[in-house]
Amino acid sequence: MVTCRDILNLKLDGVELVSGSGGLDRIVSWTYLVQTKPFDEHMNRGNFALLVIDYIRYFPEDIPEVMAELNTLGISGFGISIMDDREELSDKVKNMAEELSLPLFYVRWEGASFVDIDQSVGKLITETGVQNKRESDFLYNLLFGYDISDKYIEKITGQFGLDFSKPYRVGIIIVDRKYGINHEQDEHTYEYYGNVLSREVTRMEGRPMFMRFLNKFVLLFEARSDKKTEHELEKLLRRIDSNESFRDKISGTCILGAPYLYPKDYGLSYQQAKSLIPKIDMLPNPKHKKVLSASDMGIYKFMFNAGNQNEILDYCNKNLEKLEEYDHANGTFLVDTLLAYYMNGFNSANTAKELFVHRNSLQYRLNKIQELLELELDDYVRYLDLVNCILVKRLMFL
Repeated sequence: MVTCRDILNLKLDGVELVSGSGGLDRIVSWTYLVQTKPFDEHMNRGNFALLVIDYIRYFPEDIPEVMAELNTLGISGFGISIMDDREELSDKVKNMAEELSLPLFYVRWEGASFVDIDQSVGKLITETGVQNKRESDFLYNLLFGYDISDKYIEKITGQFGLDFSKPYRVGIIIVDRKYGINHEQDEHTYEYYGNVLSREVTRMEGRPMFMRFLNKFVLLFEARSDKKTEHELEKLLRRIDSNESFRDKISGTCILGAPYLYPKDYGLSYQQAKSLIPKIDMLPNPKHKKVLSASDMGIYKFMFNAGNQNEILDYCNKNLEKLEEYDHANGTFLVDTLLAYYMNGFNSANTAKELFVHRNSLQYRLNKIQELLELELDDYVRYLDLVNCILVKRLMFL
């Protein structure tokens, strides 16, 4: 992945940034020589545009209009060369680039040619692709390799700064796409989406390993107890999907497998996430979360994994343990209260009436439930999971 900042860092002779530094992190997918209109027949999102003011096809006064149109099409940066350096770029052009956060480069006529720029950027993109492939190969071998030796693990940890003494988990980002009339443009937009996603993931704290595999995006990261990476990933996907380049066209959702301590088991985490992909539309997700976890699917995960009764019962016991222990120690009825509140449609008056308690007493119980379980009462997915656990236990012991 290459950005306009990388082009600036090439320090090519005769090439200088004159405005629009706020957009230096725009991704460059390739270079494009602006010659003929209509631009939308040739221009792809992420192209670094190069324009020659030759006083035949283009004049200095044409620059603002060309810049505005190309920016709308999603160019990453704009390089302008004026024949024989006869004029300087106007303040209007520079101010416009600043407003658009569009990196604007001036290319001296006797300096680097557009061919030099094109070759240098192309070489940089190719080299970056090779580096990305190298990381992808390591991750692929971790997930699907038959023999993950200690020496191989040591090599990976040394090169990528990973700590496999802690549990890691796999995430699979699947992309929902809407196709328009121009399928070629759709493919370029999808490719650009992948580049943006790659850039954002590599900037995440903890730097997950990342690869593109079979039209999916796969990452491996440390499974922290505070789920900081999962929260960061949620915000990242929402931010990308709300970008005007992708809104209503492309959206991503990440499915997470369970955490595993040993590298030889990371493939299991991948398979768990993969098994949920066909069921993604059936998973309870009222808040439309972007990150869904196999380990957070509650009792539903047993339906997907053909769990036995003991496994289901163990899960239910663990989920209700704090409430049941509190009820047993204090002679209270928190479990019954949680169920009754659900069965009465979360209506406090009806619930209090059924339980023969004052509404203040009911509120006290609900507060205690929230405190013990660290539960928000409007987290309906988790609430329903607890209700299912109560009913499963009661049905199993009928």
